[in-house]
Amino acid sequence: MDMIHVRAVSPPDLTDRAVSLLAGDPCVLNLIVQPAASRNPDGDAIACDVLTGAANEVLRGLRALHLDRRGSLVIEPVDMAFSGRAADVGAEQLGPLARAPVWEQVEARIRSEATYPPSFYLYFVIAGIIGSVGIVTNSQILIVAAMVVGPEYGAIVSVALGIDQGDRTRIRRGLRALVAGFLLTIVITFLFSLLVRAFGLESAAFHAGLRPVSHLINTPNFFSFAVAALAGVVGIVSLTEARTSALLGVFISVTTIPAAADLSVSTAFTSWHEAWGSLVQLLVNIAVLIVVGTVALRCQRRIWRRVGLRHDRSNR
Repeated sequence: MDMIHVRAVSPPDLTDRAVSLLAGDPCVLNLIVQPAASRNPDGDAIACDVLTGAANEVLRGLRALHLDRRGSLVIEPVDMAFSGRAADVGAEQLGPLARAPVWEQVEARIRSEATYPPSFYLYFVIAGIIGSVGIVTNSQILIVAAMVVGPEYGAIVSVALGIDQGDRTRIRRGLRALVAGFLLTIVITFLFSLLVRAFGLESAAFHAGLRPVSHLINTPNFFSFAVAALAGVVGIVSLTEARTSALLGVFISVTTIPAAADLSVSTAFTSWHEAWGSLVQLLVNIAVLIVVGTVALRCQRRIWRRVGLRHDRSNR
């Protein structure tokens, strides 16, 4: 049975209400209260394990007490637990809700990827240069490598979360990071591509006009839209369920960094039609990922909410 571990520091005047809330929920196990045991912030230490299917309601109740603002609230995943009581309580109390995502954790994962230090833009540029090398050498392996290195998906999902929550600050920060990252990548990759052209470093096939990798990138069509939409759904589901392997597949399937690289390469080699196609490919993929990500987040919340309501009605 999946659980999370909750550690809280409670001001003394909130402790009784917090403990009452936790002790009254059968899905809260291993409750420990240590009065005046915490420092920085000072207060009472509370620890417990919560079955994931009930975690959203429990955390909502603790935050309604402003425990996260006046004290501290820490959530940790439980990788392994041996508890017959947890299994019995989960089967009896939760039913299909036992696998419900903990939205606090989901949003924390998205927020952790939505940070934009200098290394974020460094990854952008390196991914773009790798992609440009893959284009001028007709190497699909390097295109895949550029997709994996590119950091843009974290910002894209952060924008989707901002739209879902109506958080304009998050939307602006995410879009600003995307615009700055792609512009910086396009400019530096363009300069790199000019050097490649000046010294004749491109492959003979690319020089002769045989550019299968570039053609694949700069020819947006129905399949480009379909893959971006499917990747957007899988990306949100993998973040919800913490499936790293599925999320890696999203990175490899979406043509964003390669499109930016091809835009630079095509411009450097004065292939204007291909440059336009790459720009369209880039904009379409980003827009589709944001829209689909927003819709997928809202749909998942509604689906699990309905599962919870049906479960409550069946238990009455």
